[in-house]
Amino acid sequence: MNKDITLLDGSIGQEILKRSGDKATPLWSTKVMMDKPTIVDDVHRSYFKSGATVATTNTYPVHYDRLKRVGLEDDRFKLWDIAVNSALSARDKHGYGKVAASIGPLIASYRPDICPPAAEAEKIYDEMISHLSLKTDIILIETMCSIDQAEGALRASEKINKPVWIGFSVDDFDGSKLRSGENLKEIGSILEKFTIEAVLINCSRPEVVTNAIEIVSSFNKKFGAYANAFTKISSGFLEDAPTVDALEERKDLNPENYLKFVMEWVELGASIVGGCCEVGPEHIELIANKLKNTGYQIV
Repeated sequence: MNKDITLLDGSIGQEILKRSGDKATPLWSTKVMMDKPTIVDDVHRSYFKSGATVATTNTYPVHYDRLKRVGLEDDRFKLWDIAVNSALSARDKHGYGKVAASIGPLIASYRPDICPPAAEAEKIYDEMISHLSLKTDIILIETMCSIDQAEGALRASEKINKPVWIGFSVDDFDGSKLRSGENLKEIGSILEKFTIEAVLINCSRPEVVTNAIEIVSSFNKKFGAYANAFTKISSGFLEDAPTVDALEERKDLNPENYLKFVMEWVELGASIVGGCCEVGPEHIELIANKLKNTGYQIV
């Protein structure tokens, strides 16, 4: 069994919004970063202090198409730089660790049906991935809900010389299926086409992640997971330009209960673990302590 575990951070966007005390907007954590950038710094520092070895940039929602809806598309490079520099600063103050450039879905999360086809998405992703790769260590493509959606981001990431990790989001009640309804095992077709270092399951209910982990473990890649703590992805959040107010945080997934799921994944061979939305520094700290106390090396 691999005793080296990479410990990701937890929720970035949700944690930033929570700490701000601001009302949720369709711009989510981007708006907070514009108004109160020091909160982003604080969140990254908290995760490193908790034991994480990777900081994920607050760039998941900072896409041209999302910014264009509110007339901020010309600010995208500035916002990308603010996000990356915040993570780098926290890492440097901590003394070690890596920075992963978060690349989220175009247009909206969990809606692969409205995402541009891969050939078109590639052109949109090109600029973002090229820029973010300049200072970061890893390209982390997150919350991909269909094979075509993933291919658009992977086409762009193939053009830069950085390790690529990709996270897929699975159905709330069936870990063998992507949110598009496609079988998770079918992602093997694109894993063969692109240079991918790690395959992850993210932003999914932890109860179904274990099933998904068993599937991705067969692809001869590093694999892992970081789940969310939402009750489910509500129909309200699937509407046009939603806010996170449409999602409900679980009350039963405290750090102790989340830890049980994470250790299941580790026992199945996962070498990359962490948390997604609503999984905070307290969760990551408990995971770090448990891993160390059971003989794992956090790298």
